[in-house]
Amino acid sequence: MDLYVIRHAIAFERDASRWPDDRDRPLTAGGIGKFRRAARGLGKLVPAVDILLSSPLVRAWRTAELLADEAGWPRPVVFEALEPDREPSDVAKALAEYRDRESVAVVGHEPQLGELIGYLVVPEAGEHAPFALRKGGAACVLLGDDPPGHAALKWLITPKIERRLEG
Repeated sequence: MDLYVIRHAIAFERDASRWPDDRDRPLTAGGIGKFRRAARGLGKLVPAVDILLSSPLVRAWRTAELLADEAGWPRPVVFEALEPDREPSDVAKALAEYRDRESVAVVGHEPQLGELIGYLVVPEAGEHAPFALRKGGAACVLLGDDPPGHAALKWLITPKIERRLEG
């Protein structure tokens, strides 16, 4: 299975006076604009996915909606395992439900996503695996039959490259 891992687009900085619950913190207007272009570029690189799973937090959910709108991917499905502070092993276990799919995309948060990539590709490195996604960045991990450890990082790209792929 190809697992596409996407970090949410640029969001506002934490501000407890505006968003007492950080789960409600939205994307900035600039973040939305830049990610629309990035999503179109991702859509050229990856024309379709079987399912799009997203953290329920506002910033990730909106990013997933933009992927559906601009890349033509399916509408997002809430995937609670992608909430911040969940362990990479929890995410990997929850993804097992989708092992029959050829391609799955997930939208979430750092450092969790980078840790997930590390856990899948080099589990012995643990949280110290050197993977990190920029806001709006993406990676593709080829999952073998028995992750973790039986996976390969196919690519990891920045939002700037995604926007250049737009055409």
